[in-house]
Amino acid sequence: MNLLQIKNFIVAWINDYVENNHVDALIVGVSGGIDSALTSTLCAMTNVKTIAVSIPINQRKNELDNANQHINWLLKKYPNTTSEIIDLSKVFEQYKKTIPPQYKSDLGFANSKARIRMTTLYQIASNKNGLVVGTGNKIEDFGIGFFTKYGDGGVDISPIADLTKSEVQNLAAFCGVKRDIIQAPPTDGLWEDGRNDEEQIGATYKELEWAMDFNQKIKLTTREKKVLDIYRKLNEKNQHKMHAVPVCKIPEKMRS
Repeated sequence: MNLLQIKNFIVAWINDYVENNHVDALIVGVSGGIDSALTSTLCAMTNVKTIAVSIPINQRKNELDNANQHINWLLKKYPNTTSEIIDLSKVFEQYKKTIPPQYKSDLGFANSKARIRMTTLYQIASNKNGLVVGTGNKIEDFGIGFFTKYGDGGVDISPIADLTKSEVQNLAAFCGVKRDIIQAPPTDGLWEDGRNDEEQIGATYKELEWAMDFNQKIKLTTREKKVLDIYRKLNEKNQHKMHAVPVCKIPEKMRS
């Protein structure tokens, strides 16, 4: 894996998209995790105005610390970078109170956090003639659909969506992302109990990468069978996230 070539390729790809679409800014939500850290760094490397946005909703201290640490590093290293911290905790708590009791759902509220954040990023993008930049990796976006539809999945471009988690880790280290962020357990930051991604999924990203590439008929261990089962069930369940919204096409004969 030629990390320099991949870095340069992604940066050039973003620059080409910005130029072709007459965009003035790149808007990136920075969570404190490795994916958003790498994405915001690659955006900053374009020299296009990059706005790194921390959008905490009852966030845990370590997540906030990592997000702030990374944003401060970006601001010092890349003069085209600015930052915003928009705490949506009170907005979210009011939203929860507004939902009638019969519609309350822990999963629904977790996803609502991601959707409120998405709305905020697009508000900034609208004001700055910018693009909302996705931070999802290949495993999440095209393997198991581990993202919120119209939440963190609601973006304009996805620079790292063809990189596996291990490739993200390698490229992040190459680009200078802090070790604490690279080594932090991946988390979507949507749950009050602080559960991380791998606890939610039931498999590690390394295992999921193996499952995504699996195409051999060999004898599997009990764990390998379980990982494949997890991967295949999530992949099937979340196909609706990975494809365009189904459209009811009216037959032409009905139009005549």
